Amino acid sequence: MTIKRFEELVIWQLGREFSKEIYLLTKEDCWKEDFEFRSQIRNSSGSIPDNIAEGFEREGNNEFVQFLSISKGSCGECRTQLYRAFDRNYITKDKLDDLVRKSETLSVKIHNTMESTLKSYIQGLSLAIF
Repeated sequence: MTIKRFEELVIWQLGREFSKEIYLLTKEDCWKEDFEFRSQIRNSSGSIPDNIAEGFEREGNNEFVQFLSISKGSCGECRTQLYRAFDRNYITKDKLDDLVRKSETLSVKIHNTMESTLKSYIQGLSLAIF
């Protein structure tokens, strides 16, 4: 199956959903005065789907993998910020565990897409399976 639009990628869809969840979380009152941290976690979560889309639109496997790597890095950055949010009492342990699990799942799926892309000669080949 060939993917023609980045919106069809499961990793982009999951990244978009994760970013939205982080945004809604950071609208809560406890985040209001911590502007820099709130902006940082929003930016790192938004970077996940943004880099997936940008890499896909470059229409080359090497560029796509490079941007997937950046996206995966942003996933890790956001995950460490979730621990910082927990340490600041902005989120509960249950919320931390839920979001860390989602972040880890997304990171694995991005990695699998990178591996699949490196093995394919045509951009988009087999990407929908992850």
